[in-house]
Amino acid sequence: MNRAVFAALALALTAGSSIAADLPSHKAPPPYIPPPPVMTWTGFYAGLNLGGGWQDRSSSNVLNWGWGGGSGGRGGVVGGGQIGYNFQVTPMFVVGVETDFQGTSIGSGGGNNNGWLFPAVIGPALFPGVPLFVFGGGTIDTARINWFGTVRGRVGITLLSPQLLLYGTGGFAYGEVQRNGWWNQNSAVQTGWTAGGGAEYMFMPNWSAKAEYLYTQISGTGNGGWWGSWGLNSPNNRTRFHTIRAGVNYHFNFGSPAPVLAKY
Repeated sequence: MNRAVFAALALALTAGSSIAADLPSHKAPPPYIPPPPVMTWTGFYAGLNLGGGWQDRSSSNVLNWGWGGGSGGRGGVVGGGQIGYNFQVTPMFVVGVETDFQGTSIGSGGGNNNGWLFPAVIGPALFPGVPLFVFGGGTIDTARINWFGTVRGRVGITLLSPQLLLYGTGGFAYGEVQRNGWWNQNSAVQTGWTAGGGAEYMFMPNWSAKAEYLYTQISGTGNGGWWGSWGLNSPNNRTRFHTIRAGVNYHFNFGSPAPVLAKY
């Protein structure tokens, strides 16, 4: 009898232990750690830039007497700021828009301008009726780009690295061209187009550095008045120049985490 009772108790205890072992554990799970945000170029940005530029020799904004077309080549400093917006369409494809405004000291001129003053100006005065081209002539005015701005689209790829954006850019351009001559000064705001390309590198969260080249052509918007085709405001008067700039941008990631730089 006693043996039967002890056997039943032992069986009950063994079954209870097995059932307890099968019960779910109440131990807290490990905390969830979300993955880091994906590197993205999407968002607004603003920054500063500094560089240099030079006027193309094919510009026609320099007034010449007698033979010769536009001169050019004298360079200067370029500096200003830019704001824009990028949208990363795919992990490798980025589009955007940017506007910038630059102050410049880019100038052009033939140098030794007064050396042609006698044959180009005084000669016809001493010999009325003799055609101007007989006396030749040269550049006697110089032109300068005081400031310019652009509104451009950008299309880029992150082919080599998520942090490195290679892009092409182009769009609308405008600027003030001033001509200083031995006998007058005048200026006009010209409009036109610009195109170029560059590279931008995200070197730390929210900060990028860039280098960019632009070719710009602007021209007059009116009829030039009594200046005719010589006037700075004539559509025939074209100012062409090149710029190379380096700059930094701060990226405003409103409502989203800062970009995380990929580690290799």
